[in-house]
Order: sequence, then C-alpha cells, then structure tokens
Amino acid sequence: MDWRTKLLNPTPRARRDYASLATPVYRGSTVVFEDQSSVKDSWDQADNGYSYGLYGTPTALELAARLSDIEGAHRTLIVPGGQAAIALVYFAYCTAGSHALVPHSAYGPNKEMAEGILRGLGIEVEAYDPLIGESIRTLIRDNTALIWCESPGSVTMEIQDVPAIVAAAHVKGVAVALDNTYAAGVMFDAFAHGVDVSMQALTKYVGGHSDLLLGSVSASGDAAYAKLGPIYQQLGLAVSPDDCSLALRGLQTLAVRLDALEKATMKVALWLADHSLVKDVYHPALPSCPGHDIWKRDFTGATSVFSFSFKDDIPAEHVVSFINSLKIFRIGMSWGGVNSLAVVYPGLDRPTQDFGGRIVRLNIGLETPADLITDLETAMAVMATIR
Repeated sequence: MDWRTKLLNPTPRARRDYASLATPVYRGSTVVFEDQSSVKDSWDQADNGYSYGLYGTPTALELAARLSDIEGAHRTLIVPGGQAAIALVYFAYCTAGSHALVPHSAYGPNKEMAEGILRGLGIEVEAYDPLIGESIRTLIRDNTALIWCESPGSVTMEIQDVPAIVAAAHVKGVAVALDNTYAAGVMFDAFAHGVDVSMQALTKYVGGHSDLLLGSVSASGDAAYAKLGPIYQQLGLAVSPDDCSLALRGLQTLAVRLDALEKATMKVALWLADHSLVKDVYHPALPSCPGHDIWKRDFTGATSVFSFSFKDDIPAEHVVSFINSLKIFRIGMSWGGVNSLAVVYPGLDRPTQDFGGRIVRLNIGLETPADLITDLETAMAVMATIR
C-alpha cells in the first residue's frame, strides 16, 4: 500500500484498555458503519445508535444523559446555547396560527424572538403577568400551543407559581416549557412540578467559568421528546464536543460552586437591603422579592444573580456613575460564572413598573464577599458625591 494511502487508512496501534475519570472528547462528523445494512440516519442516537456527528458525538450524548439523570428528565438534547434551546421549543410546539404565552419577565431575547421571527411566521406570542398563577386559564385560547415560564424572571426576579400554571394549562391540553437556568436544573425540580419541557443555558452554572456556549432541552416523556427531536434535526443544532467536555467538567464542581455562590450572594444582598440608598432588593430568598413565598415552597436554594433598585430621587446618570466606579465587579451581561458582574438596565420594560434607569443586576462570583461589599460601598460613596 502506498504511503499516501496509509496516511488516510491507519491501523490503530495504541492499546485500547485505557481507563480515565474524564469522558473522552470525541470529534467527528462522519460515522463509519460496518456494512451497508447498518447505515441509518436518525437524530435519536441515544436509542438508535450513531448516524452522524451533527446529532452528537459520545461526548455530547454523555452530557445529555447526565443532565437527564440529574434533572429527572426522560431525555435531553444539547444545543449551541440558551437561545437555541428557546427556539427549539417554540418550533417544536408552534406553527403558523399558533398562540403562545410568555411572561413579561422572560429573558429579553425570548421576547425579541417572539416579536421578530415568530411574528413573521404567523405565530402570536402574548405577554402575561408572571405572578398570574392559575388565572392564566383566562388567557388560554383554542389555538394556544405553548406556555413559557421563567422563574425567577429575568432582572425583576418574579417567582412564578409553576404548578398552578401547569395545572391550568394541562386541563386545556397546552404544553408548558420552563427556563430553569437560574436553578441550574437542580434547585427547582421542573418535572416533579409538572412541566413538559425544561431548558437551561448551560453557559451559566453548568459551564460555570464564562468560557463556553451551550444549552439543553430536557423532555418529560416520550411525547415531548418526539416533538423536539425532528425539529432538533431539521435546525441542525450541532454542538462542539470541546464545549461539552467543559460542561461535563463543570458538573463535577456544580454542587460546590452553587453552595459557595448562595452563601456569598446572601451576604451581599442583605448588606444592600440595609443600605440607605437602596429602595428594593430582588433576591428570591428575601421577602421583598415578588413571589418569595412560592420560592420557599418550591425551591431548595438560591443562586448568584439578583437585582436591586436605587431610591427614586437618584438620577439614572448617577447610577451609571456607580457602575463605572466599580473595580472588582466587571460590567457584563451574563451570569453564573466565578467572576462578579454588574450592569444597569436603563430601558427595562415592565408594564406596571418604571425603574427609571435605577435597577442594577448583580452576579456574585467566588470573590470574598467582604471585598465585594467594599467595592459596592466605595462606588456608592463616589455616586453620593455627585448628588
């Protein structure tokens, strides 16, 4: 055999009995079959065997299986990010003429998708009060195909009565999907509370280090999985096995990180709650957070992201000065990593609330809480000098 051919058709030489604690990183697009009768093309590789790298290598399938086990899901699909997960759910359940419901407090790009792509495809997405509870039944129409929940809500942190919404939806045969990113899939048991589909931005807590982009979509049973799978295939939602490997490593330290983040975040939130310049603190574990009693009933803990608002007499431009004066907190939009972040929302849109550019979202990282509090205090002192 010519050496050029040998380069492309090597005989494996290394021993195959290597065992490791780490899941190998399998890279590959083409799946090689033993013979023609073995050739298949199926997105459901977990049940039907491998057919194409687009639907996941063993690294991605291992991550999916571990998430299913942790969350109590029937099956999980890994997708390129949280927004991809949201899109997959919408397209699995909604078609032209469908009506969907999404809370006012949902992740901003979810609502942007509703106003953009989905509206253009003839899908109507109606926003609702996140604290509506079982009264959501009054908004369900004959063509309602999907109800989104996100608890806590984005920025304003409303805790939704997910079991009540699920009960009202299922009476009418409507599916419920939950963005369970805040709880990392473990501090709120989505499937025990009846949701049909639970998604996460694995970018946040599972990844945990601000260095990957992944999402997951977990199904409660065969019916939900059968709806999601073909759309997953048609959208070509391939993921990087390297990112999946990082997420698998993130799972190993998830419990330790969540425990440390919860404790540190509470210290900072309680300090802010007592500060003379602060009007409200929106942290699920504090009574000032909308839906706090539901959080106590349904959640097993809190994580690292929360918001607070300055008092009404503080101008929005002074809040910007506060943000710009922070040294340890970095200015950034994401959360769930090991670094503390802060960002102000000058144009936050809520139908019954006008924050006037005075609401700030924090992500508390793994820095020493006393240092974070000093950073906040120093920035507030700078802001006070320009009042």
